[in-house]
Amino acid sequence: MRIKHGTLRRLQMPLREPFVTSYGREDARDLILVEIETTDGAIGIAECVAGHLPLYTEETTDGAWFVLRDVLLPMLRGVTVATRADLSCVSDRFRSVRGHAMAKAAIEMALWDAFSAEQGIPLRKLLGGTKRHVPVGISIGMQSSREQWIARVSDSLEQGFQRVKVKIAHGHDIAVLRALRNAFPTLSLVADANSAYTLNDVEILRQFDALELAMIEQPLGWDDLIDHAALAKEIRTPICLDESIRSDDDARKAIAIGACRVINLKPGRVGGFAEALRIHDRCVASGVTLWCGGMLETGIGRLHNLALSSLPGFSYPGDMAPSARYFREDLIDPPVAFAHTGHMAVEDLCGVYSRVVASRVLRVQSDVSVVPF
Repeated sequence: MRIKHGTLRRLQMPLREPFVTSYGREDARDLILVEIETTDGAIGIAECVAGHLPLYTEETTDGAWFVLRDVLLPMLRGVTVATRADLSCVSDRFRSVRGHAMAKAAIEMALWDAFSAEQGIPLRKLLGGTKRHVPVGISIGMQSSREQWIARVSDSLEQGFQRVKVKIAHGHDIAVLRALRNAFPTLSLVADANSAYTLNDVEILRQFDALELAMIEQPLGWDDLIDHAALAKEIRTPICLDESIRSDDDARKAIAIGACRVINLKPGRVGGFAEALRIHDRCVASGVTLWCGGMLETGIGRLHNLALSSLPGFSYPGDMAPSARYFREDLIDPPVAFAHTGHMAVEDLCGVYSRVVASRVLRVQSDVSVVPF
């Protein structure tokens, strides 16, 4: 497989409703799509999950646009891909570029997608996935009252979601979680702090133990491992790391020092599919619970996450709600939807581009750039 050209598209996708976390509020997704066209006419596509502001990580869509167009895509000139092993080595070309994992992931995942399309190999099988259906959960942003919390969780359970993750922060934690636990005593409930606490808050975090949470996600610093290991000795609630795990090497260190019992794996955060596969294999070998998180992706990113989640090591429901959860009109048709209660089908798609509706992309497109090869 040889690359003919790469295309970047910047889109403005209004959310169905604001999504509120401890680090801010999102009313729309400012996102970048990366398309890779091969000399044989196959097209692969992927979504860059960087945000408009540097709140989740330091990456932004403005920065990613520059890095993708002027740095990373030109580094692919002359690249040929003949085997799955070649795909796993693509990221080696980017090693001289520090950081920018989300920009790197968008290109790398678009290449996997293009290879899937050109070779006629379903992306699920190309990644090594075995499952045809995966259980999914939902992530709920902070609400203005306990009554709203309970109503949102109740609605989610009626829709069939297998677990519920709620965003928490100082002043929106113990009382909210206790109310939810009392209302839903058997619910698989996750609290996502998005780095809202420090080790000075250990007495607050100890109170979570009585609530029998499935886990608390990223309670401490967004780039921390050491303090999480210290916290793990002070609380019974399993710690899940998200922002702190940017590579397989981070996963190795976190597991070695006991910083977590669970990892939320987002391929965009770790640089793409190849690094995600390395982390998957490490978690399986180490007995660490693994699940696939979400970044308010369109259906393009969701289909990629579903393909990844079909690997056997993903043992906990991921953040992959149907397309209608966040957007009134998704970029793909048919949309991502439940195959049966609380489960999504992992389709044998040979690349995701075949599901993209070009007219919908153009309606929300604010910029485009083509990098020829």
